[in-house]
Amino acid sequence: MEIDKDKIVTQDEEPEPAPMDQVEDRVEAEMKEIEGRAKERVAQGLQDKELEREARELKEEGRQELDEARKREE
Repeated sequence: MEIDKDKIVTQDEEPEPAPMDQVEDRVEAEMKEIEGRAKERVAQGLQDKELEREARELKEEGRQELDEARKREE
């Protein structure tokens, strides 16, 4: 049995990103959220309001990206 090369569809030709790429986006978003939480705790300990604000923004950005990644997977 031979493979018909005309019937092969590559991942690049598919309208959806590869499952591996979907996971990568989700992991990056989760890492942003984790990093934001960690920075926020450090900032609170140091009583650094600017760092605390940046940390909250990073955490929120990670949450938004994670929500978007989950919606794309549905």
